[in-house]
Amino acid sequence: MTRGEKRNLRLGLAFISPWIVGFLAFTVFPVCASIYYSFCDYDVLTKPVWVGALNYRDMITDTVFWKSLYNTLYYAFLSLPFCLVIALWIAVMLNQDVKGRSVFRTIYFLPSLVPVVASSMVWLWILNGNFGLLNHALELLHIKGPQWLADEKWTKPSLILMAIWSCGNTMVIYLAALQDVPRSLYESAEIDGANPWVKFRHITVPMISPVIYFNLIMGLIGSLQVFAQAYIMLGGGGPNRSALFYTVYLYQNAFDYQQMGYACAMAWILFLIILALTWLATRSTRRLIYYGGE
Repeated sequence: MTRGEKRNLRLGLAFISPWIVGFLAFTVFPVCASIYYSFCDYDVLTKPVWVGALNYRDMITDTVFWKSLYNTLYYAFLSLPFCLVIALWIAVMLNQDVKGRSVFRTIYFLPSLVPVVASSMVWLWILNGNFGLLNHALELLHIKGPQWLADEKWTKPSLILMAIWSCGNTMVIYLAALQDVPRSLYESAEIDGANPWVKFRHITVPMISPVIYFNLIMGLIGSLQVFAQAYIMLGGGGPNRSALFYTVYLYQNAFDYQQMGYACAMAWILFLIILALTWLATRSTRRLIYYGGE
């Protein structure tokens, strides 16, 4: 390196040093510390005591751990497909040349802008089994609504319904991808006599397949880490812990039960689960994704 290049390197490192320090202090160190604490008996206030793999062995016999994992997987594998399909359906409709299109786009996107705490409080009122707006609407149709948040059979479906309501971000990403599909492909298909379903299946879906894959991975990661809605609306997990999700139980171990070591071990198990499911989704969809540059 020349003298000027060394000087430019030092200046560059000086400019990015705040980011480097922040990355090391708030990302690298916590990650490394959590690995160590996962093998310790640690309550934050006292010195950690090394216990080896005891925290991981305790998970095997912890029935609440398995309950929280089941609830999370149930929520993820039901809410994710519904959100992906409904968001795509809405995006296709909003991509049509209709009057007032921008107004409808704004209406469908607004729920995703509402803060989680505010939307959770609104849904507490909507899903109230006795005075809620949803049950009142069902009564007009002569249907008796359930106790959405007080019946263990309906707590997870209630949160899935709330997740579908706030799929605006996914819808916007789909909408941006739909606008990049070449119109010439649709025109050629129309000349060949293709109906709307054929065009959607053989043109739209392949052309936006990378975006579908992106939304699938991001939705999978997000649904497995669901926390705020369940914690605000159902506190400790609802009736019979029917809505005790993995991250809620992790939070309880860390800050309610002062078992930070056990919580760190849970965090790493969740990381491995997400990593495995992401790898599986990538492997299974690799041949179904079309990239224009290939």
